[in-house]
Amino acid sequence: MPDLSEKVAPSDESVDTADLLLELVDHLDAMVAYWDSHQVCRFANHAYRDWFGRGRDELLGTTLKDLLGPLYEKNLHHIEAAYRGEQQVFERAIPRPDGSGVRHSLATYIPRIVNGRVQGIFVHVADVEPIKRLEMALKAAKEEAERLATHDHLTGLPNRLLLRDRIDEAIARATRTRERVYLLGIDVDNFKDVNDSYGHPAGDKFLVEIAERIKSCVRDYDTVARVGGDEFLVLTAGLSDGVEILAERMLDSARQPFLVGDAVLTPSLSIGAARFPRNGATREALILSCDRALYKAKKMGRNCFVLAEPS
Repeated sequence: MPDLSEKVAPSDESVDTADLLLELVDHLDAMVAYWDSHQVCRFANHAYRDWFGRGRDELLGTTLKDLLGPLYEKNLHHIEAAYRGEQQVFERAIPRPDGSGVRHSLATYIPRIVNGRVQGIFVHVADVEPIKRLEMALKAAKEEAERLATHDHLTGLPNRLLLRDRIDEAIARATRTRERVYLLGIDVDNFKDVNDSYGHPAGDKFLVEIAERIKSCVRDYDTVARVGGDEFLVLTAGLSDGVEILAERMLDSARQPFLVGDAVLTPSLSIGAARFPRNGATREALILSCDRALYKAKKMGRNCFVLAEPS
């Protein structure tokens, strides 16, 4: 068996331990520094050059306020707490020296206490940019998953699942405030003919346009949902000018010409509406009354509005 000890290089006993520690600290991908009781830099590693554009020789003798600039006031409560003897750990965004944005970091301030008095603070600032990017990516993915679960893929409108929650919220609020809540069911008249005559891509474009026209008639806090191929539901509360006027605006907006290829179409809607609690005291009952009113509007020849009779 070979003697492995022969392959080990002899140690360099001439290397000073302090030099080794300094070299080690300078290789860290994190800022390490010591600031005395007057907030003057007494030590800093080379990482400060990458983060602030200033190396160790440039930092020695400078103040913490001079280094941080606008960040000083933002970090002041952490600085003051550290000089009171309280260790601080917090996140902060540090502008890059070249102005190309910020670098996210995790800062740690550790008081140096001698004989019960704070003599200065050790500072360690680590780069958490990869972790921050991962957090942002996960958050975006979560938000997108939630959006896909609660919104229609074609129009971007809330779907039936989200609408149910909003109906429940509106009913609960109206029970307390007595405000009027209306649910309007809307069908696009003869939509099948558009798909059959011009194809599904044209039909999708047609539906997106109808969705925009319906949305243009309501307020930002009303809910317009797509619940089927050519079926929409609108939830509104606290109308000042009546549901009939709202429905008429939708009918007029829908009737504006729409160009499909070389053909000019004149869309129309059938609308049925139900009011809480007159036409239903629960979500299910309100939707059922709305469906019945919509069915009646279609039986009357379409392109019209019907308000449900009191239950």
